[in-house]
Amino acid sequence: MLNKNLNQKLFDKDVEQIPTRNGYGEGLVVLGEENPNVVVLSADLTESTRAEAFSKKFPERFIEIGVAEQNLATIAAGLGISGKIPFISSYATFSPGRNYEQIRTTIAYNDSNVKIAGAHAGISVGPDGATHQATEDIAIMRVMPNMKVIVPCDVIEARKATIAAAKIWGPVYIRFGREKSPVLTTETTPFIVGKAQLLWVPSEKRKVKKPDVLIVGCGPLLHNALCAAKALEDEKINVSVMNVHTIKPLDEDSILNHAGHAGAVVTLEEHQIAGGLGGAVAELLAKKLPLPIEFVGMEDTFGESGKPNELIEKYGMGVGAIKDAVKRVIKRKTQSV
Repeated sequence: MLNKNLNQKLFDKDVEQIPTRNGYGEGLVVLGEENPNVVVLSADLTESTRAEAFSKKFPERFIEIGVAEQNLATIAAGLGISGKIPFISSYATFSPGRNYEQIRTTIAYNDSNVKIAGAHAGISVGPDGATHQATEDIAIMRVMPNMKVIVPCDVIEARKATIAAAKIWGPVYIRFGREKSPVLTTETTPFIVGKAQLLWVPSEKRKVKKPDVLIVGCGPLLHNALCAAKALEDEKINVSVMNVHTIKPLDEDSILNHAGHAGAVVTLEEHQIAGGLGGAVAELLAKKLPLPIEFVGMEDTFGESGKPNELIEKYGMGVGAIKDAVKRVIKRKTQSV
């Protein structure tokens, strides 16, 4: 049963689709109007990262660094410890990919108040190919001390995450996609950094006491999880779907509560299985609540050029792959009883 605060047209063929990066651009403009200390820096990707609207409206608070991602991070670090709230904008393969050491040493180590926008993340970047498809960024950022990591599920949540990041002290990494993706949430859907949210629960009409599996996901792929949940109901398999938009700090209490209720977990992310959301959830369960778990994501491989939806299917993150993972983990749960 779909959360009442979500877009009720999610399963329509003409569901509205907008890139999450658009929400970043919208959020920057809102912040620019609210707070004169917000500044934006770009590494020659102002239009693609959607920082362009801010640059035009607040040119005195916009800095074009050029193709120099290391400088992007270090200049922002200085601004971040000087009373400003800098947002640095680039592709995730370049920031944090190319400037990892500068982010680590000048931003995170100093707890500088910098917000890092990693756009064009995941293989849904499509034809740009493996060199531009960041599938390791969640892993490298979530292990960095002082860093917070947010992966919005749609354009509305991306705008809310951008605005919220400016109101949190310290470094924050926000991950955005390039491709248009379904608008899952609405303006009234709650968004709190560090607080997960159930998007789908078994229908009350079926009098299901508890779900068979909890699907824990992040980013635009959550639409596939919802489609899988709907399809599985027809097979009398009941799942809950949780949006864990904040990978760090992880909402441990919510995950443990709902995972314990279901007795099995499937994680879902457009990222390497190793080290991302799946790794974070597995670490939590191993420590506090050992349960059967399956992972849906990139399996130790790079992507390739292609159409976004075709790549999602090829690399095992489509609706069918999610359904298969749910059935595998149910089988393991049954065998362990």
